[in-house]
Amino acid sequence: MSSVTVKNVQKSFGDTQVLRDFSQEFGDGEFVTLLGPSGCGKTTMLRMIAGFEKPTAGEISIDGRAVSSERTFVPPEKRDIGMVFQSYAVWPHMTVFDNVAYPLRIKKTPRQELERRVEQILRVVHLEQYAGRMPNQLSGGQQQRVALGRALVAEPRLLLLDEPLSNLDAKLRENMRYEIKEIQRQLGLTVIYVTHDQTEAMAMSDRIVIINRGVIQQVGTPVEIYRSPANQFVADFVGKVDFLQGEVRGGRIELTGLGQSMGYQGPCAGKVVVAVRPENLSLVPPGGGQLTGTVVNKYFLGDVSDFRVDVGGAVIRLIEDPDRYEAMDPGERVSLSIREYLVFPDDGTGESLRIIT
Repeated sequence: MSSVTVKNVQKSFGDTQVLRDFSQEFGDGEFVTLLGPSGCGKTTMLRMIAGFEKPTAGEISIDGRAVSSERTFVPPEKRDIGMVFQSYAVWPHMTVFDNVAYPLRIKKTPRQELERRVEQILRVVHLEQYAGRMPNQLSGGQQQRVALGRALVAEPRLLLLDEPLSNLDAKLRENMRYEIKEIQRQLGLTVIYVTHDQTEAMAMSDRIVIINRGVIQQVGTPVEIYRSPANQFVADFVGKVDFLQGEVRGGRIELTGLGQSMGYQGPCAGKVVVAVRPENLSLVPPGGGQLTGTVVNKYFLGDVSDFRVDVGGAVIRLIEDPDRYEAMDPGERVSLSIREYLVFPDDGTGESLRIIT
């Protein structure tokens, strides 16, 4: 187990600044995800912790020992970390056993100890029955577990994962999320995980660090990030959401161009942006909700019904029980009951909603 401290780290490639004044602490035994759109700087931060890149400025410490600073640079092989890449990087000419054993052979670990540790890790990643197979005889998920086992067998203090599931199909990716989390709990590892997939981040993390354009936008638990986003970017990036512009007047929000309003007793004044998540909306008989609209389209997704409703010039999405699919048809007038919504000040630029890639 290990802790990592990042202080005022900046990174530029030529004239392009990728990370700006990044500071964060990753606690011993914690699973932290760096989450953000492509090009936001999350993989660059991970590579600097690993030692594959040097910060332009700032300091990185592992267990209180500086590994990257103005005066210090510890190479990757001396940082006692394990890393799993997006591409697996499994040796095609080696068996599963030999792939996992490779880091121990490099360290000249005695044979008996090597065999004991490899067999133990193969049990942890559920590959003991595949020890003699070649990589081309394995599924994508099994190859990913080989890469994970190889990273774990050297008993690193810190495990870094760089989008390790992005090449897997949806069902396998979902299964692997829970396997990785269970392994982390079982071994008590400190994990720093990089992804652009918000569902992955929500399912696996103790804390999430949201990054956009090289700047930390918010740090918190999955519940905090989802229910109390710090700004419109976070609300937009994590989960599904629709935005409506409006203005606060006399205890209500008058929705711009829609001819409708919503009750409001919060602190914002003047022009605002209302953020509504589709699971917080329900279809009710006309006159029974805060908004009135017309069903534009509907989609049956098995476990839920997915509706699009025009509320007078803006189309918003809502998720309902699957049995509502048969009960509602396009063209029907409906009211929308809103359980919960978020309100942000509107600076008029739309800047906080832009996802730069």
